[in-house]
Amino acid sequence: MVIKIIIIGAGAGGTAAAARLSKKGFKVKVYEKNSYNGGRCSLINYNGHRFDQGPSLYLMPKIFEETFQDLDENIHDHIELLKCTTNYNLYFHDGEKIQLSTDISELFKCVEKYEKNGELAINNLLKFLKESHVHYRRGIKLALKTDFQHWYNLFNPKHLLDLIEVQFWDTVYNRICKYFKSEHLRKAFTFQTMYLGMSPHDGFAPYNLLQYTELAEGIWYPKGGFNKVLQSLENIAKKHGAEFNYNSDVKEIIIDDDGVAKGIKLQNGNIINSDIVICNADLVYAYNKLLPNTPYADELGKQKLTSSSISFYWSMKKIIPQLNMHNIFVAEKYKESFDQIFKDHKLPDEPSFYVNVPSRLDPTAAPEGKDSIVILVPVGHLTNNPNINFDDVVNTARQQVIEIMEKRLKITNLRSLIEHEIVNDPRTWQSEFNLWKGSILGLSHIPFQMLWFRPSLKCKIFDNLYFVGASAQPGTGVPLVLCGAKLLEKQLCDRFYPSKKIIIQRNNLIMLLFSIALILLIQFLFII
Repeated sequence: MVIKIIIIGAGAGGTAAAARLSKKGFKVKVYEKNSYNGGRCSLINYNGHRFDQGPSLYLMPKIFEETFQDLDENIHDHIELLKCTTNYNLYFHDGEKIQLSTDISELFKCVEKYEKNGELAINNLLKFLKESHVHYRRGIKLALKTDFQHWYNLFNPKHLLDLIEVQFWDTVYNRICKYFKSEHLRKAFTFQTMYLGMSPHDGFAPYNLLQYTELAEGIWYPKGGFNKVLQSLENIAKKHGAEFNYNSDVKEIIIDDDGVAKGIKLQNGNIINSDIVICNADLVYAYNKLLPNTPYADELGKQKLTSSSISFYWSMKKIIPQLNMHNIFVAEKYKESFDQIFKDHKLPDEPSFYVNVPSRLDPTAAPEGKDSIVILVPVGHLTNNPNINFDDVVNTARQQVIEIMEKRLKITNLRSLIEHEIVNDPRTWQSEFNLWKGSILGLSHIPFQMLWFRPSLKCKIFDNLYFVGASAQPGTGVPLVLCGAKLLEKQLCDRFYPSKKIIIQRNNLIMLLFSIALILLIQFLFII
């Protein structure tokens, strides 16, 4: 019997799941609201200029390679990867500029310049790289490749050492302070939590695995744009029989009287039935807008979210030589700027922001002699505050960005060099991509929104309903979402292969008994 699967959304998770499941013999149909694939990983094209609408940093390359290997494909047959010679240029308020790269000798020089204690500074850099390597290795094993379907999975003894070694009780910023005294270096090695939509002062220490992958594996870029990854996965899915339906906005997930997902209803009234429904739409949005009302949906709607962004896409009249492929403009009041985003949910008085120039590495991103520039300004997600006028907020952000870039790059006429501008703000992310409150990366990675506590791939309320994407396990970011698609594939294959299912059920029973015994032992030790 062929199992029919509907996937809602052709984002990174939905497209990867379609490729994996169609290859396994499932009959897969994907329904996407927009006319293009990729969701936030899509492209914007204007008059010869090309922009990545969302992600532009290709990190953790081994996870991408593994995804294609699992599909019996060589990623290099599909994508031409370009390596950034310099990872970042970081520009500071006092005129200082730091370049980060995979060149260890250049890193040594940078650290020595700002730490001014010679051999000790180098030793501290090496210690930090060693620690972040442990976080990278252990973190991938624990958070990205472990399926936390049940609460007792948390008590698996093999995870205990992992939790200790990744120092989950500490923060990214606190860890870097153990190695560097310079405020410039502390900022340079912690801003990466922006990729997770979090403050480095709140992000868990294991997230410095991001610094490790940048410094050890480098930052890459797919020629033609990040969306090339999704285009390739879609082509592989189609090769195995998957069907992609665009301009197909889903109105609701059909749940029968027994609480079983039976298919979907489109905005045009069409009903499509299936055996399994996989939702790649924003998970919080789906529970609140596509499914019957439940207390869990109300609870999810109030959970802590990642930031939003005001993103400017500028078609430039000429090349701006002062800019590299990736540039970070760092706020003087670093912590305060993050607090204004994540606690006050507003645009900071002085933001830290990211500037991406894809045409610096990939000339196909802009007409000859011109640049395509993307500016991402982190900002708080949408709230019910009636005093916030986002047209004014966007104008303020634009003015801040131009003034800061002109001052730090020593340019006097940046505004006049902008030939055309496109803007995404929290309202756009909400309306175009159904992102809850315009949060660009979904649920935050705070303690009780990680591992088993994060919404599971298999819906615990309605049968035959699954999720994949940023707000589901294992978490946000394209590499994590690709890992989620792999975990989902295993769940569905295990479910529809009875011989494997028996083994899984037996192992689950053993783990349940062990977990109960461990909890009783802990309680006993506390009593005595």
